[in-house]
Amino acid sequence: MDDRRERGVAAYASQLGLREDEVEAWFAERMGERFGAEAINAAAGAWVDDCLSLRDRSLLVVAALVAQGAVDDRLRGHVRWAVEHGSSRDELEALVTLLAVYVGFPRASVAMEVVREELAQLESG
Repeated sequence: MDDRRERGVAAYASQLGLREDEVEAWFAERMGERFGAEAINAAAGAWVDDCLSLRDRSLLVVAALVAQGAVDDRLRGHVRWAVEHGSSRDELEALVTLLAVYVGFPRASVAMEVVREELAQLESG
């Protein structure tokens, strides 16, 4: 594996809670090999350690998913990852509260339920 691909696989393994050797099969099963290869390649460039910290990137992705109404497993996974990258309950709840003003109460309120459920699950064990 080249370095870029390795970084992408490592990013998805961390995000999805998989071993690195399981990432490609996870994508292939759900979305096909071609899509998986593109996603892995994109993640390598998107999650590099440059001027934005992993914490900052995680909060931005949570915001983007909430804005899109993506309140499914992707949001849950990114909430977990945001916590792993140093975000707190207060920060995540403040972020979603702020987004209610900009993306609308219906999207933000559903997202807040997902965020709080995921945080409760993380805090319980």
